[in-house]
Amino acid sequence: MSQQPQLTDARLSLEGRVATLTLDRHDVRNALTGTALVDDIIAVAQWVNACDDVSVLVITGAGSAFSAGGNVKDMANRGGDFAGDVAEVSARYRRGIQRIPLALAEVEVPIIAAVNGPAIGAGFDLANMADIRIASRKAKFGETFLNLGIIPGDGGAWFMQRLIGYQRAFELTLSGRVIDAEEAREYGIVLEVCDPEALMERVGELATRIAAQPPKATRLTKRLMKMAQRTELKDFLDLCAVFQGVCHNEPEHLEAVNAMLEKMAK
Repeated sequence: MSQQPQLTDARLSLEGRVATLTLDRHDVRNALTGTALVDDIIAVAQWVNACDDVSVLVITGAGSAFSAGGNVKDMANRGGDFAGDVAEVSARYRRGIQRIPLALAEVEVPIIAAVNGPAIGAGFDLANMADIRIASRKAKFGETFLNLGIIPGDGGAWFMQRLIGYQRAFELTLSGRVIDAEEAREYGIVLEVCDPEALMERVGELATRIAAQPPKATRLTKRLMKMAQRTELKDFLDLCAVFQGVCHNEPEHLEAVNAMLEKMAK
């Protein structure tokens, strides 16, 4: 097993092929700026890809919020990640929070966001970088950048319209309004809504079911799902043929087939 990374502002656990990353700066509502959470998230993303014992990554928040996004006090003071002229702020975004979407886009295993509370601004965008979102009834979602006179600088405008379509993403982004978990489910932002006390149990059930699938085929399937979004059909089918050839020659394929035959014989 690849050694787990040392984290500063988050906690990481691994149980039954399911890794859980908990953002642990509830004192600032798990803000992604002004904390070490960017580095922690990237370290975990890289570790997951190097660890064959992981089949699912769950991301959640400690305390009352999933993530409040950017630190508004730093914005008001023109400090921290928001200090300096245009060139300085631009470079800090590229070297800071913009590393999150790039790192999570490269994660080879399914990512489930367990949205325990408000996911606002960059916190909303972080949730949208996952493959699946399950929300507590206490969760709220807001693409609130324009309310602060800024744009979604972490790639949020890219993720949300691919998730729910241009028109609805445009309305949420330009209005800056905050929606509750049920409205987010109606729009297709979240898959399910749970009572707060049942959230992690439900996420665990889903994660465990996915993690029980053959691990190498699971990683290849996620790659296919992502590549299907940007590949022409003919090229995609060629890739499927190669990946299928890999799967047919993996021991886990024969193990799964034999298990199925045994089940059918009963």
